[in-house]
Amino acid sequence: MGKMGWVLRAHGWVWVLAAVAALCCLGTVLAFAPGYLSPDSLDQLRQARGVTPLTDWHPPVLSLVWRALIAVTGSLASMAVLQSLVFWGALWVLAWCVWERTASRHGSLAVLGLGLLPWVLTFVGVVWKDVHAAFALLAACAVAFVGMRRRDGRSRPAVRWGLLWLGVLFLAYAMLVRKNAFLAAIPVFVLLVLALWRGPGRRTWVKCTAALLAALLVPAAAISLVARPLQTHQSAQIILDDLVHVLTVKELRSADVPPELRDRLVAAARECDRIGALSDAYFACYERPADGLRGDSEEMTSLWLREMNGHVLQYVQYRLRLFASLLFETGYPYKAGVTQNHLGIEVAHPRLEDTLGTYVEGMAEDVPWLFRAWFWLAVATALAIRPGKGLFSMPVRALGISSAAYVLGYLPIAPATDFRYVYWPAIACSLGLLLLWLGRRATTPPRTASPDAVTGRTVTAHQATDAGIRSPAQ
Repeated sequence: MGKMGWVLRAHGWVWVLAAVAALCCLGTVLAFAPGYLSPDSLDQLRQARGVTPLTDWHPPVLSLVWRALIAVTGSLASMAVLQSLVFWGALWVLAWCVWERTASRHGSLAVLGLGLLPWVLTFVGVVWKDVHAAFALLAACAVAFVGMRRRDGRSRPAVRWGLLWLGVLFLAYAMLVRKNAFLAAIPVFVLLVLALWRGPGRRTWVKCTAALLAALLVPAAAISLVARPLQTHQSAQIILDDLVHVLTVKELRSADVPPELRDRLVAAARECDRIGALSDAYFACYERPADGLRGDSEEMTSLWLREMNGHVLQYVQYRLRLFASLLFETGYPYKAGVTQNHLGIEVAHPRLEDTLGTYVEGMAEDVPWLFRAWFWLAVATALAIRPGKGLFSMPVRALGISSAAYVLGYLPIAPATDFRYVYWPAIACSLGLLLLWLGRRATTPPRTASPDAVTGRTVTAHQATDAGIRSPAQ
């Protein structure tokens, strides 16, 4: 009877966690309603509504998902609601798994508390591809934790493969919505496979990798063939930054490109120097023609290939300088409300927006290093190298490697120095630090039988230790 009562209390606590997560989700939806929108967000909203053609400047999958949500709900706020549901749902699943493995109420509540940290809460309701990528990766981690729960039991193969497909769909979406997210997704994918299979063989790895590739390539091909987004050659934006910051004005004047492009490059280099713009030359300094970068991208790419071979030192210096700015001068820690627009969209609850802004921006002023990329890169490196030996050492290491790879991946391609470029590392490292602490506190073997004993299963002390089961007293 006592064991049955403990099981009932354990399930009751899971529902308490669900209620707390639901309240936090509702509060987030209200605070961010109808979703905070930047110029990028508004551009994708116009594409979702069909006001402007679908393009690949921003990930078309986000606009298409938004279009489907608007078609079903009739509300543009549905995207911000979906973001909050995925975010708090993932945290609830993680909290549930932590509770089952540690029997720590404080620890499981702390997992939900991660969502209220200012450097995490800041972008929860902002419709950005960076946010979508981060939440998809977090959801994949939650699936991996479910797999860790079931791996030590008698899980049917169909359940394992179902969890794998759910996890790789989240990972594929993260990569579709943010191309460089593949650097962060690979360690999470490894975590997912190891969480579902104890010592997977070569055939298992091949099948899992094939599933990931299918989940990524099939939607990408479908979008390209069916939706046919307009090709904008957005990658030339990085090439433009390199050209106007690495080459001198004299060298640009003698560049072997069409005169119109040469004049624009020279003018952009001068303007960037005048206003001190270290990056984002396309928006800050470049006189954009009507077709954007489509007409100039081929010539820019050819010029880049010809010139950078002779300017390797200057190129490395420029990229290191920009990356150092991202690390130590990380900006834009908070996106305030909705950018002024002609669509009539405004923040639904201005006072809540003011409160949220005071909370996040106040913390950014008082403890600025929590909003700096260097700090999260340092934490990620520490987690990857020293994940501890507790219950969660494997996910802690995966989160650290994922975060470090994501930050370092911006070294050759950083378009600006915004905090949103390290949003996933901030979330992942916060979770990793908490798991590291909880894992160290929960390393002693259990003193009582596991709840599985109530259902008639015999669980040895060694098996219970592997499963991470703890007695109520612990």
